[in-house]
Amino acid sequence: MAETDNLPEFGEPAPNGEDTAPSVGVISQYVKDLSFENPSSPAIYQSQVQPAIDVQFNIGSANVGEGVYEVVLKIEVRAQAETQTAFIVDLSYAGLFGLRNIPEDQVDPFLLGEAPRILFPFARRILADAIRDGGFPPLMLEPIDFAGIYIQQRAQQEQQLSQPAGEA
Repeated sequence: MAETDNLPEFGEPAPNGEDTAPSVGVISQYVKDLSFENPSSPAIYQSQVQPAIDVQFNIGSANVGEGVYEVVLKIEVRAQAETQTAFIVDLSYAGLFGLRNIPEDQVDPFLLGEAPRILFPFARRILADAIRDGGFPPLMLEPIDFAGIYIQQRAQQEQQLSQPAGEA
């Protein structure tokens, strides 16, 4: 008989009552860094040109304790009206997530796909408020499919790794 015959099925409580069910939870959410720059004021407020908006996202995660991970959603927004910079906003919005009994191959998909989806609505509101408080119409970003982006990037990485050296 194999040693694993006595082990409970994945997610089933152990005979001693130990909880082996997978679970995740948001411990805390917070602004890690926020910067708003309005380098062309007050002249920018008299401009009739609609600024071009460039939005960049970056997601990072780090293990900060046993089963506790910090996920940081960094959003950079730059508004350019011809030769003038209307505003620049940098927001790093973070969350602490507790993960328990999550299969190792599911940790990154959660941290880089699902966790940013949870953080995004709060970060979007902070960003919109900062831009509005800077004297501009609030920027309402559309929802983003972080899980889809994660899956797409993983597929690209796997494809690149599977190509023999010298091909591209």
